[in-house]
Amino acid sequence: MTISALKAHVRTNGTATLICPACGAVRNVSAERFRHGRHVITARCRCRHVYNILLDFRRHYRKKTNLPGTYEILSEGGVGGGIIHIINISRGGLGFTVSGLHRIEKDQLLLVEFQLNDKKQSVLKKRATVKSVQQNVIGCQFMEDAAMEKALGFFLQT
Repeated sequence: MTISALKAHVRTNGTATLICPACGAVRNVSAERFRHGRHVITARCRCRHVYNILLDFRRHYRKKTNLPGTYEILSEGGVGGGIIHIINISRGGLGFTVSGLHRIEKDQLLLVEFQLNDKKQSVLKKRATVKSVQQNVIGCQFMEDAAMEKALGFFLQT
C-alpha cells in the first residue's frame, strides 16, 4: 500500500504553506529542519485531520507538461538535434525525453524551442545547459534565468 502525499513548495526562507485537504485551513510551517533528511512529513490540522506532505525544496516550482519541441546541440564538437517531448518546466529549466538514439551529454549547451499551450501559443527559444542525462530523460537549466519571458511566467502560474 502506498501513502499518497500532498506537495508543498518550500520557499527560500525555509517555510512551506500547508493546506488541509479536509477543511482547507492554511498554515505556514518552518521546513528547514527537514532539508537534509525526510521530505515526507505527517501533519495534523486543527480539525484533527492527519495527512502527509511531500516537501519540495527545489528553487523554482516545476510544472508537469506535455509539450512538443526541438533541440539543437550548440556545444563545440557536438552534432545533432531532434524532436523532444517536454515533461516538466520551471523558471530555471526543463525536463524532456528524446525518442531513439541521441548524442546529448552532461554540460553541453543546447538550444531548445517549444510552443506553450497558452492563449497566445507563445513560442520560446531558450539556451540551456544539460544537467542530467538518464538514458532518454534529459534535465536542463536555462542560461537566461534573469531575463525570463512573461509568457513563461504566466504559463507557470496557470
